[in-house]
Amino acid sequence: MDNPLIITDSQHSLAALDSGIPALFVQAGEGAAYRFIEFFTANIHNPNTRRAYYRAVTRFSYWCTRYGVELTQVNPVLVAKYVQELGTEMQPPTVKQHLAAIRMLFDYLVTGQIVPLNPAAAVKGPKYVIKVGKTPVLSAAETRELLDVIDTSRVIGLRDRALIGVMVFSFARVSAVVGMNVEDYFQKGKRWWFRLHEKGGKYHEVPAHHKAEEYLDAYLAAAGIAGAKKTPLFRSFNERRQLTERRLHRSEVWAMIKRRARQARLSEEICCHTFRATGITTYLENGGTIERAQQIAAHESPKTTKLYDRTQDPITLEEVERIRI
Repeated sequence: MDNPLIITDSQHSLAALDSGIPALFVQAGEGAAYRFIEFFTANIHNPNTRRAYYRAVTRFSYWCTRYGVELTQVNPVLVAKYVQELGTEMQPPTVKQHLAAIRMLFDYLVTGQIVPLNPAAAVKGPKYVIKVGKTPVLSAAETRELLDVIDTSRVIGLRDRALIGVMVFSFARVSAVVGMNVEDYFQKGKRWWFRLHEKGGKYHEVPAHHKAEEYLDAYLAAAGIAGAKKTPLFRSFNERRQLTERRLHRSEVWAMIKRRARQARLSEEICCHTFRATGITTYLENGGTIERAQQIAAHESPKTTKLYDRTQDPITLEEVERIRI
C-alpha cells in the first residue's frame, strides 16, 4: 500500500486508522479494517502485486460506497455489475486482474470470519485468450544498435548498457534486475552467475552470458562498487551526474529505455519487457527450445514463455508468393 498502516498486534486492534483504508471497511468495524490491512501486509509479499491489488479493491470499495452498499451487502450480482461496468473503461486483462484482487480479498475476509461467503467467487471475468504477446521485440541488429549508441565513456552509460545486457541475456524482469545487490553477481567455479530476485520472494540463478559479464565488469570497475557486496547493483545518479547509493527504480529504467530508444532512432514503443521478449526470441531463433527458455526465464508454464516467442511473426514476400493462381 502507498500509505503506512500502524497496527498494534498485541492488542489485535488498530492503533491508527490510516486514510488508505476505504470507508467500506472502516464502517464495517475494527475487525474488517484490521483484516483489510492484514491482507496487504501479511498475505501479499510482492510490492508490485500489492500496489495493483490495492488500487483494484480501493476502486471497488469506492464504487460500493457511492451506491450506499455496506460490506455485508456485497453479493454476486453487485460484483458482476461492477465487473461489467469496468469492461466499458478497461481492457479485459485489467478487468480480470481487478476481479482477481476482489476475489482474493473476500476469500481472506471469509477465513477471518468477517463475511460468511465470497460474493466474487462465482463471478466470471471477460474472456481473453492471447496466443502471442503484444510486447514489442527488437531484432538482434536493432539490439546491437541500441547498445552501440550508448556513450560508455561515462559511468551512467556503462550502467545503462550493463542493465540492458542483463535483461537481454538472462531474460530477467526489470524488477528482478533492479532488485539485485552487488553480491548477486557472483562466481561459481569458473563461471559468473546472476542471482535474480523473482516473484514470490524466490531467487533464480542464471549463468552470466559472456557479453553481459563484459558489460557488468566494466560498469563495476568504473563505479568502484565491486567490494560493496550488500549494496544495490544498479544505482541512480543525482543532478550532478554522480552515482548515489540509492537503488534504481523501475520507472527510472523505463525512462532510460525511452531515452536510449530515441537516441538509436528506434520505436519508442519498446519498454522494459522488450528485452525479456527479445532475448527469448533470439534464443529460439538460434536453436534454443521453449523448455530451456522457460527454465531460464523462470516461467511457471511454457505457455507464458510462448507468448514471448516471435519467431513466427514475420510474413515474408516469399511466403506470399507461394499463392499461385
